[in-house]
Amino acid sequence: MEASRPRALVVEDDAALRTLVRVNLELEGFEVADAGTYRDADAAIAAGGFDVVLLDVHLCGRDTHDLLDRLRAAGVPVALVTGVADAHDQLDRADAVLRKPFDPAALVELAQRLARVRA
Repeated sequence: MEASRPRALVVEDDAALRTLVRVNLELEGFEVADAGTYRDADAAIAAGGFDVVLLDVHLCGRDTHDLLDRLRAAGVPVALVTGVADAHDQLDRADAVLRKPFDPAALVELAQRLARVRA
């Protein structure tokens, strides 16, 4: 029996960065859904079924902390992806913080580690 692939949701309003994250995760065996708008992220989170979420802190200028709170309540591991210098202050609300710009290998390692937390 083939093991199921971990499912990741990438929430990022920068299309190029969203594609970079998606491709790197897919190359490492993840099934990836993505969202570039708050509305798309909200719908994807409502549908559920993710093993890890990589969440941009500011999505099209809108704060995503309410999305983070919903994910946390559902027990989904979340890594905040941000360019904000003091983002580590958010660690009490998320499982990890990944600062932009980031090394794609570090991104993949983090996603793999967090996805296993839920397994």
